[in-house]
Amino acid sequence: MASTDVELATTATESSKTAPDAGYNASARTPAGPPPNYFRVDFLLRLLLLASAVSALVVLVTSKQTKRFATGLPGVYVERDAKFNYSPAFIYLLVALAVTCLYSIITILSSCALMSKPAPAAKILFTLILTDTLMVGILSSATGTAGAIAYVGLKGNSHTNWTKICNNYGKYCRHIGSSTGVSLFASIILVVLVLVSAYSLSKRSYH
Repeated sequence: MASTDVELATTATESSKTAPDAGYNASARTPAGPPPNYFRVDFLLRLLLLASAVSALVVLVTSKQTKRFATGLPGVYVERDAKFNYSPAFIYLLVALAVTCLYSIITILSSCALMSKPAPAAKILFTLILTDTLMVGILSSATGTAGAIAYVGLKGNSHTNWTKICNNYGKYCRHIGSSTGVSLFASIILVVLVLVSAYSLSKRSYH
């Protein structure tokens, strides 16, 4: 009887020790919830990117103005045009905006398809980070180049004898300035898209 009581006490002690461990292991094996999906935010940002890129492109293409200048002879005038395609910097901006529009359409479709998925693959997020960063470089460099030329047109440069033209071509300069400003806004949206994708990828590492 004494040995039986000892065996029962030993068994009870062992079961009490292993019970918490079993509960701990069961809770440790509980699957975590799906990682957060930020593609709704991504979709809205890409719509805004498309709208801004199209707006900047339209304003840039319509930046044309014709002025009449006196020649010094009575009744004789000469017409001179100011168009965006006279400057390689503005052509570069045109191409960058066109590429941004096409890229926005493609990524809007992909983002729309990924909104319904609970957890898009990490490689998709990584690919978006790379392509968005590439687009930031393309669009921001074109915007900076166009902005530099626009500033010379506005202020001139006495050191190189480049005269300002915005005092004569006001409408043309307003179009160029507006297009450059909206392009800068589109570049900022691309930076935000990179941050959103990077944040979503970092959250995925904790699941």
